[in-house]
Amino acid sequence: MAVKIRLARAGAKKAPFYRVVAADSRAPRDGRFIEILGRYNPRTEPSFVELDLAKIDSWIAKGAEPTEAAGKIIAIARGDKEMPVAETKQSKKAAAKVAEEAAAAEKAAADAAAAEKAAAEAAVAEKEAAAAAAEETAAEEPVAEEVVEDAAVVEEVAAEAEVAEEAAEEGADADAEAAE
Repeated sequence: MAVKIRLARAGAKKAPFYRVVAADSRAPRDGRFIEILGRYNPRTEPSFVELDLAKIDSWIAKGAEPTEAAGKIIAIARGDKEMPVAETKQSKKAAAKVAEEAAAAEKAAADAAAAEKAAAEAAVAEKEAAAAAAEETAAEEPVAEEVVEDAAVVEEVAAEAEVAEEAAEEGADADAEAAE
């Protein structure tokens, strides 16, 4: 009797899990087995592997040969091999949507860069205009003599205003005396 260590499928339709069993090589895949050696569930993330390595080693010592799939799972359980990581496949619609979003993000980044460049150019133009206006203002500033003349005119006007106020007060006093 040739003994194999293999996977026996169990579970519902489209929801498999497997038992790792020692079985006669002539027996059907999911049929009669000699001993259950462990369990394997590929549907969980990460895949669930529970094996009794002592029983597996004793069956291998007795001459049992593991199948290719069972050998990979045994190597993973012993730590000789890494558990493969399942890659998720994208549908054509999902891939197109991701590409469209990437293109939109790229366009938005380009628009933002163009707006930033325009703002920088506007700031430079504003600085240049402010510098030109400052130069014109500096050219139009009155000379010190003109400032002195303006101050003298202001003093004269203030003195004339005081004289006018005094005259108005004297006239008001004279009117008040005449009324009495």
